[in-house]
Amino acid sequence: MSHSRKRVYPQAQFQYGQSPVQGPVGTQPNVGSQFQTPVTEQQAQFMTPAQQQLHQQIGQATQSMGNMQLHNVPMVDPNGTYQQPPIQQTFSPQQGVAVNGAMSPAVGASMGAPMGAPMGAPMGAPMGAPMGAPMGAPMGLGDGVAAANPPYGQPMSVGRPMNQLYPVDLLTELPPPITDLSLPPPPLLVQPEKFVVPVETANAQPQFVRSTLNAMPKSNSLLKKSKLPLALVIRPYQHLQDNIDPVPLNTDGLVVRCRRCRSYMNPFVTFLEGGRRWRCNFCNLANDVPMLFDVNQQGAPVNRYERNEIQHAVVEYLAPKEYAVRQPPPSSYAFVLDVSQNAIKNGLLASTARTILETLDSLPNHDERTRITILGVDNAIHYFSIPLDEDGNDIKMMDVVDLDEPYLPLPSTLYVPLKGCRSNIEKLLTRLPEIFQFNIMSKFALGPALKSAFNLIKGIGGKIIVVSSTLPNVGIGKLQRRNESVVANTSKESAQLFNCQDAFYKNFTIDCNKNQVTIDLFLASEDYMDVASLSNLSRYTGGQTHFYPGWTAAKLPDVAKFTKEFSKHLSMDLSMEAVMRARGSSGLRMSRFYGHFFNRSSDLCAFPTFPRDQSYVFEISIDELMVRDYAYLQIAVLLSLNTGQRRIRVITLAIPTTDSLAEVYASADQLALSAYFTQKAVEKAYTNLEESREFLNRTVQEILGTYKKEIVVSNTAGGAPLRLCANLRMLPLLMHALTKHMAFRAGIVPSDHRAAALNNLESIPLPYLIKNIYAKVYSLHDMSDEAGLPNENGEIVLPEPINATSSLLERYGLYLIDNSSELFLWVGGDAVNELTLDVFGTPNILDVAIGKQELPFLEDSEFNLRVRNIISKIREHDDVITYQSLYVVRGASLSEPVNHASAREVATLRLWASSSLVEDKILNSQSYREFLQSTKTKISK
Repeated sequence: MSHSRKRVYPQAQFQYGQSPVQGPVGTQPNVGSQFQTPVTEQQAQFMTPAQQQLHQQIGQATQSMGNMQLHNVPMVDPNGTYQQPPIQQTFSPQQGVAVNGAMSPAVGASMGAPMGAPMGAPMGAPMGAPMGAPMGAPMGLGDGVAAANPPYGQPMSVGRPMNQLYPVDLLTELPPPITDLSLPPPPLLVQPEKFVVPVETANAQPQFVRSTLNAMPKSNSLLKKSKLPLALVIRPYQHLQDNIDPVPLNTDGLVVRCRRCRSYMNPFVTFLEGGRRWRCNFCNLANDVPMLFDVNQQGAPVNRYERNEIQHAVVEYLAPKEYAVRQPPPSSYAFVLDVSQNAIKNGLLASTARTILETLDSLPNHDERTRITILGVDNAIHYFSIPLDEDGNDIKMMDVVDLDEPYLPLPSTLYVPLKGCRSNIEKLLTRLPEIFQFNIMSKFALGPALKSAFNLIKGIGGKIIVVSSTLPNVGIGKLQRRNESVVANTSKESAQLFNCQDAFYKNFTIDCNKNQVTIDLFLASEDYMDVASLSNLSRYTGGQTHFYPGWTAAKLPDVAKFTKEFSKHLSMDLSMEAVMRARGSSGLRMSRFYGHFFNRSSDLCAFPTFPRDQSYVFEISIDELMVRDYAYLQIAVLLSLNTGQRRIRVITLAIPTTDSLAEVYASADQLALSAYFTQKAVEKAYTNLEESREFLNRTVQEILGTYKKEIVVSNTAGGAPLRLCANLRMLPLLMHALTKHMAFRAGIVPSDHRAAALNNLESIPLPYLIKNIYAKVYSLHDMSDEAGLPNENGEIVLPEPINATSSLLERYGLYLIDNSSELFLWVGGDAVNELTLDVFGTPNILDVAIGKQELPFLEDSEFNLRVRNIISKIREHDDVITYQSLYVVRGASLSEPVNHASAREVATLRLWASSSLVEDKILNSQSYREFLQSTKTKISK
């Protein structure tokens, strides 16, 4: 079909978010236009490039926040703040940057703000204003002068800049401004003199570590009073491959640490006595500076202020020999493959063998020492003796049927080097499906097979990767189907369905950790798999459980998802013998740890292999009063790379301290808080699901109640609003949405699905966690002209997301719902023929294939291309292995035939897709508006 003119599909007469007045009568009108002050050419020529870029970012931010409700916030033009030239400030050598005795203007420009503005503030945000606060709100000034008329008369910081409170009324901010979910956290306001060299990279970036509070209470009593937790959300590695955006690396083998607290040299230390000593910012001890600190590996003098550990908060060291107990081992992979009847019938064995075969080239083998072993498992253990390529191609299969004490026949040829046996490994993987194609055994001896694989690789360590479609039903670790119908949606659900059926699945992980063995699970079946029991294997060994319900190789989308995820998992860079520890400055202690690892001691987390696609949450306790203006936190990860190197990654974070409750609230990070509360809720769900839901609701009530009691002045006019600070206004929405997540929601949910959802929430990185809680919904039928097409950088432009509520879904529209696990393409039941023709190639909506599908390729339809580009862009990840399946869902219509052949499937799909629209009533749950009303009633009692 020719498209000489762009087709226009039906649109609503009044677009959401474009009305001049939002919310109920009486709220303030759209004030965004007041802030769009253009920057003239004459102004621009007096700015550094970084400042000009900052102006553009401010303009974009104010444009997107044009419809934000501003309550009691004085209107100021933010652009004036940034039109001052950088102030030249002299630093002593002890303070750091010595560029001819004065700070280099380039350094000031690189910070994107005038010198004297707080360090650590994210680019594109008003310095001193909380992220999420209205642009144009008064800012804490760099010289410590407080802004006039602080909201509600709250005390402001005197002497140093701090984030200030900007209150909002949650009940008038409906629908909630979801653009806040993509904002950076409130800035960490650290004064320049606290850095040795005040550069942008001197404080840890939020993608590596985020604190729930970016202004830390000085006492435990203030922390308890706030009802806010103190925790870190940590993600040490950002990509599956280590060669993408590598962090600065020190290769000289010099690792400078404090003698007393063992913290690493970092950008916040102080040099004393002419640079001969350095004072630790964690414990205040003065240490000697090593002589090698000021010379390079060739002995030539270097400028210490240019060293990586002084300029960068995230740095890696090539560890010296004393950091290794043994020579870094080779990467090892033991594949435990289900060859029973189920795996043959649904095609899992064939898909697995083919994927491994196609991924051999990208399997981490940088040092060419990677080793492989393959075990087939049904009611026996099938070993494969693989000779070196130079010794011929006589591959032997040896069957061991003694499951109580399985022995290792010919162990030297079962566990072989990839490089030396490449041809024979390929030959075995090609023939594997043929060997077992007529297997009728329905047994699967997972426990004995795990012990056998463990005995093969325990001398070196590595990964055991289990691919199965059968419930373990013979030998040690035998499991049985649980009776779900009796206890589902009752108080006994957690105790009966989520407990570990057999202690083997926990006890075995102790031996795995001692011998540096990780277990990863890929479970693909149409039948019950007991994910709750099996997931313990990966949870305590630093691995992951991947679940594919209803999987069959007869469906191409099923095969695509499994093979892409399995392949990315195998090609992910592998690090072994890893440990991670977090330290805090005086008065701080790591108290609880959440994620997939083994807690070896009070504060040491052990990882036999360290994954690249998981994150962790560490809770912090305040044990004593903090007297200093700043607290410091440091995370160190020690591991062995596949290159044969032992490395240490160090991440350092400085956080201002405060004794003001208002400043604590003004600096709280709503996304990091959501990650912490998610971990606590998951922990409770394993014992009682109802308690976990109550915990999430109670959390919101306590925070709103504390804010109302301690911060809001009671004599507010205009009724009794539901107040909270702007930087936390999305937290109630996220907590409410979490109660509707498959992991927690009331109702009958298959236990495998719920257990897999809980397992996912435990380890998913923060950006995907937020999207998993509150889905992104894109309106496609009326998207902008540039959406779905590449921009000047060649990247596909995504449409602006809309609120996750069915009230915005038109009956004739086309919508894409992205919850980070699946993609739903929702086609309105009354969509015009032209729309379905352009997207699916058929004018009749009833002919559109629904369910798990891929969009057809229509050569003559630009709109089809744009929609496919958007889907491909959303699926692009270099930091997680997830590949999202696409489900086409047809919306309801008055003209829909009652007895249509797909009626039942459509109803199921609609229910599943609409469960992501968390602002609505889902089953028996409240809508978000009802939730806020009931919360207001409870805290008003």
